[in-house]
Amino acid sequence: MTSDSTDRDKSAAARQTGMALPDLDSSARAPLGLPEVVTLALGALWALGVVAFYVLAPEAAMSTEWNAPLVRVLAVMMPVLMLVVAAIALRASRVMREETERLHAAISSLRHMYLAHSQAAAVVSEPSVTKKLEEIAETARKTETVLATFQTSRRSPERLAIPSKAMEAVADQGTLQLGTPAEEMSPPLSNEHFIRALNFPETSEDEEGFVSLRLALKDRHTAQVIRAAQDVLTLLSQEGIYMDDLRPDRARPDIWRQFAHGARGRAVAALGGIRDRSSLALSSARMRQDPIFRDSAHHFLRRFDQMFTRFEADASDAEISALSDTRTARAFMLLGRVAGTFD
Repeated sequence: MTSDSTDRDKSAAARQTGMALPDLDSSARAPLGLPEVVTLALGALWALGVVAFYVLAPEAAMSTEWNAPLVRVLAVMMPVLMLVVAAIALRASRVMREETERLHAAISSLRHMYLAHSQAAAVVSEPSVTKKLEEIAETARKTETVLATFQTSRRSPERLAIPSKAMEAVADQGTLQLGTPAEEMSPPLSNEHFIRALNFPETSEDEEGFVSLRLALKDRHTAQVIRAAQDVLTLLSQEGIYMDDLRPDRARPDIWRQFAHGARGRAVAALGGIRDRSSLALSSARMRQDPIFRDSAHHFLRRFDQMFTRFEADASDAEISALSDTRTARAFMLLGRVAGTFD
């Protein structure tokens, strides 16, 4: 039973590796080789020769030299025994050589099997772990884009990025009669009204928000930022992205000040605190595919950069923190990440 199981295991291993292992079972008797046959034949011939000597030449066989029993036994048996010993030695040597050859063949087969298994494992494990991780990351990015495209439950036709009255106020703001700019006829804009205007009115009933917005629109530089922000907020709302839904990580005021002083890249990476994957994926896809969205986004980023550089010079840390929580600042964080401002 054990022998049958061993044979089946060997056959299975041979099928898996494509090569057969040599049989190391030496229990079967090896056949006689040519040296053993020749030696035994010589022994038989010697015995026959001695018998023939006694039969054909009895007078010589009965001489004094051959008459002793011990001499007769030695004369007949000694050469035969020596030939038998020689035959046994030759046979043992041949069996040992065959066993060695089978052992070498088995070791060689095992080596080939190991190399074949290692090569198969290497083929399966290729490409490298780094490449696999890159493929997984790319697949995850594509999946996020698809999910964000088809599962954006926040999209609502009735919802506006900013109240309609605020949009009308931005659109209707112009110059006074006789071509006199409004900013020359109005007092300087306070930081409180400036920050409230960048957040736009919360609702249609937000009277303070509308007051701040009207005051801000009288300042030419602030009006440029607000109009640029209005454009990108409207375009983002078409993708179901609303600033009120975003919860960015807060950056310290000193990092905002570094940005105002010209720092870019990893030094101000904390400003890109938007972590919402669907918003990032949708914005990135829109940035690549829609040239109008791309131009509006870059125009807004430039206006925000210029505005914040002027604002930071006289703003306190508390005012910078308040500005960073406005809808305009959140749009800057989102589009800045998509555009690579913080990379």
